[in-house]
Amino acid sequence: MSVKPPVKSIKTASTPAAADVRTIKKYPNRRLYDTQTSSYVTLAEIKKLVMAASPVVVLDAKTGEDLTRSILLQIILEEESAGVPMFSEAVLSNIIRFYGHAMQGHMGSYLENHVQSFMDWQSKLGESSPALSPEVWAQFMQWQTPLMQNMFSGLANPSQNVMAQMQEQMQKQIQKNTEQLLGVMGLRT
Repeated sequence: MSVKPPVKSIKTASTPAAADVRTIKKYPNRRLYDTQTSSYVTLAEIKKLVMAASPVVVLDAKTGEDLTRSILLQIILEEESAGVPMFSEAVLSNIIRFYGHAMQGHMGSYLENHVQSFMDWQSKLGESSPALSPEVWAQFMQWQTPLMQNMFSGLANPSQNVMAQMQEQMQKQIQKNTEQLLGVMGLRT
């Protein structure tokens, strides 16, 4: 016997229309309920939805709190724990170091933009050669590793310039704010 919870949907400017979003409810017993299919689902099934580019939102069944990020992080953790991990320890350590850092807000958008650029590039490459199997793509990508490294090292240099410019702007803003604060306090020299 399955209980049908009421459907709550979320719509923001950055998400697809609420009707297009697959709503999953997470219950206190940790079970995940797909409101579209009226059935319980697993993390593996949510992963399949994500892989199919289906917009998904996971909500706490009691509070309505958005748990989507938490569920996506669980899927990533499972993927990283099984098979061949995508992130090295060095990459994970560097990501952790950005938490609490002045550049934390910029790091997320930086990563998002570069991952999106890679996805766009991969999509264009796939459109030009749709008959290739995943195995053939893997062999092609392995052969292309030096080319890929050169391509992405080219991306890194402009990115380093952007980061340096952002740091310079932040330093100027901090200096300006400090001077204003000292002026308000009557300590300006």
